[in-house]
Amino acid sequence: GTVLIFPVFLKYTAVCVSKMEPDLSGFNIDAPRWDQFTFLGRVKHFFNVTDPRTVLVPERELDWAKMMVEKSRMGVVPPGTQMEQLLYAKKLYDSAFHPDTGEKMNVIGRMSFQVPGGMIITGFMLQFYRTMPAIIFWQWVNQSFNALVNYTNRNAASPTSGRQMALSYVTATTTAVTTAVSMNMLTKKAPPLVARWVPFAAVAAANCVNIPMMRQQELIQGISVKDKNHNEIGHSRRAAVIGITQVVISRITMAAPGMILLPVVMERLEKLRFMQKVKVLHAPLQVMLCGCFLIFMVPVACGLFPQICELPVSYLEQELQDTIKAKYGELVPSVYFNKGL
Repeated sequence: GTVLIFPVFLKYTAVCVSKMEPDLSGFNIDAPRWDQFTFLGRVKHFFNVTDPRTVLVPERELDWAKMMVEKSRMGVVPPGTQMEQLLYAKKLYDSAFHPDTGEKMNVIGRMSFQVPGGMIITGFMLQFYRTMPAIIFWQWVNQSFNALVNYTNRNAASPTSGRQMALSYVTATTTAVTTAVSMNMLTKKAPPLVARWVPFAAVAAANCVNIPMMRQQELIQGISVKDKNHNEIGHSRRAAVIGITQVVISRITMAAPGMILLPVVMERLEKLRFMQKVKVLHAPLQVMLCGCFLIFMVPVACGLFPQICELPVSYLEQELQDTIKAKYGELVPSVYFNKGL
């Protein structure tokens, strides 16, 4: 009887140990959990990374996440570590640390802060659109926020000087305020709903200036492009143009549904008798509704294009094509670069 029981006991023990100690030796923490070549996969990824709850995570927990990611990359995960812990650590790491430098990003500039920060600013922009001081103030606040987000999520391989940042900030803010003020004056005799759409027009116009200006160094000197093994093989201005254009489209898409549809909703709600009695609640309501839009639109907009872009060598500048072909021949058909967010 003992001879039969002992193998069974060993098998049972092995099963228990395997459940307690998962084999993480072949686990690649940098491999995406969802297919980044599909739109749905990217949206799932950014729902995870832009989770606004990660903004509330204490510094020591973020430092723990970075340590766990680095240890996992080296293949020296602490004994007893569960897969769920590594996935959670990667989520925190992706939400708070820059993909190029590995440095902790400022809280306000993180994409995970887009929902709380964006909902407050957008809500107030949409609510206070009638008076000139309010228009100027909230457009200035919005562009200050955007400038910080753009700088935080840039491709960090292309450094930006303090002078360039200041020039970018002033230019974008001036564009937004000028657009908003000009359109507000032009739409004074237009239907009320048209005036409510002025903030979106100003935001869209400013995004077309703010992002390229904040990342002008990439347009001047080119963005770092790499092969599939992450080896840098040059800098490309054409890649920078493509990456920055995609970011501009994403940011405008992020703001569009809330800033276009919400004015229609509020225009109808404010005509209701009970809404006219509680005017003090109009601004908080707009902020809350903006948050509802942004919870979905931040990951959707970020997922429109892959963060790591693939570009055929034939699309690059001729001189860079020649350099790559001379050094690698036909071994490098495409290059890859981080377009930023």
